[in-house]
Amino acid sequence: MKTNGKVEVVFAGAGGQGVVLSAVILGAAATVYEGKFAVQTQGYGAEARGGTSWSSVIISNEEIGFPEVESCDILVAMNQRGFDEHSKKLREGGTLLADEDLVKAELSKSKWKAYRIPATKLSEQLFKNRMYANMIMLGALAKLTRVVGEQAVKKAVNDNSPKPTKKTNAEALQRGLLFAEKILPDISSV
Repeated sequence: MKTNGKVEVVFAGAGGQGVVLSAVILGAAATVYEGKFAVQTQGYGAEARGGTSWSSVIISNEEIGFPEVESCDILVAMNQRGFDEHSKKLREGGTLLADEDLVKAELSKSKWKAYRIPATKLSEQLFKNRMYANMIMLGALAKLTRVVGEQAVKKAVNDNSPKPTKKTNAEALQRGLLFAEKILPDISSV
């Protein structure tokens, strides 16, 4: 985080991948359960489902004067196009979470802390549907970056998920937390 405790996060992908819901939940976790300030914005391409979609969240310990992300600390790229369009906003040393199967860019020599998360694959395997990849990614984001606490994000998922998907969203979030724990097995001792 920056000196004032401010962190800027961008979720980028295609319409229907849940990037807006992810940002809404992250912002709710920060404000409702951790008492921070947050502002969330979003945008869509001209296409309907499947077109470009992005959402950003700024979280701070102080009031936020400007709601637009110009240089983000964390980028969650749910597909290649989202990565291509938003990676130039990710600051050097920032954190990138990329869907392992949908972002084909070479990340091993990047200027970021990069993690490949098999969110779509796990969602298909565990829930027989791709639509929970965003919650898997959100769980990984919470564990790997600690931008919000695990309990806060769990409560925010419960409070902000549509009723038909509430239980599965919570399970998918937990799977993301567990996957990230395997990436960094010593993260709980830090």
